[in-house]
Amino acid sequence: SVAVYKETRNGMVGSDYSTKFSTWLAHGCLSPRQIYWELKKYEAKRTSNQSTYWVVFELLWRDYFKYVGLKYGDKLFYLDGVMGKHIEWKRDQKLFEAWKEGRTGVPYVDANMREMAATGFMSNRGRQNVASFLTKDLKLDWRMGAEWFESMLIDHDVCSNYGNWQYSAGIGNDPRQDRKFNMVKQGLDYDPQGEYVRLWVPELENLKTGDVHTPWALSTGQLANANIELGNTYPNPIVVAPEWSRHSKKVVQIEGQVVEGVEVEGDRIVAVGGEDIKEASTSTSRTLTQQHNVLKSST
Repeated sequence: SVAVYKETRNGMVGSDYSTKFSTWLAHGCLSPRQIYWELKKYEAKRTSNQSTYWVVFELLWRDYFKYVGLKYGDKLFYLDGVMGKHIEWKRDQKLFEAWKEGRTGVPYVDANMREMAATGFMSNRGRQNVASFLTKDLKLDWRMGAEWFESMLIDHDVCSNYGNWQYSAGIGNDPRQDRKFNMVKQGLDYDPQGEYVRLWVPELENLKTGDVHTPWALSTGQLANANIELGNTYPNPIVVAPEWSRHSKKVVQIEGQVVEGVEVEGDRIVAVGGEDIKEASTSTSRTLTQQHNVLKSST
């Protein structure tokens, strides 16, 4: 319902999040003016709130990219974007195929890419994240992603698609050109229980709650209990961004006792968030399982 659009627009599962107007708009079955005036009737008879405002706001974004296309013409397709900002992009076909097929080893990315491949649709939240991943984490030519979206989306709109990809790549008319999404944080924020990931990445269905977003940070025992073998039943991540570790659960063994949700900082073992758990002494042996590597140190 448009009355709760603002609260539900970032949903991931089911049919009741977002308006789903995009396909009808893209194919000319609805006009933005028609939606606007019907919305005004709804506000007059039922309710006018932040949600109804946000529906209009999103229509304005659509119009905005139309005007970007009118102003800049074929610069909408230029590698350096409408602002002529040069970035050294890669064209690594192996990385692109992993992204395209939803086998990057990053569950939140893979789930969104598989949903689009199966249905022709992806949520707005998902589109922003997979675009950020391709351009900021993989550093691939943004046009590869834009062209793939063009070939797959049932609601494809040239100006919105290419304009948004430039926006994500940091070469559009965006004052925050260094914007980069944290894939782990985004997954935990918008799919905290992992319901969406387990729906589209069944290889991970035995991982419960938020653990499903960071299988590489789990212990060998946890993976074995979930019948997961990284690199076999599910890929190792093709890239691990440093900032993801702030939101990954780590497993540390302190003198034979397993402690979860911690980090090792120099000589200190600390809880995520900074609280000391244990000062490391000369007799302390610790094992940190993180990102497929076992780091053993004795001090």
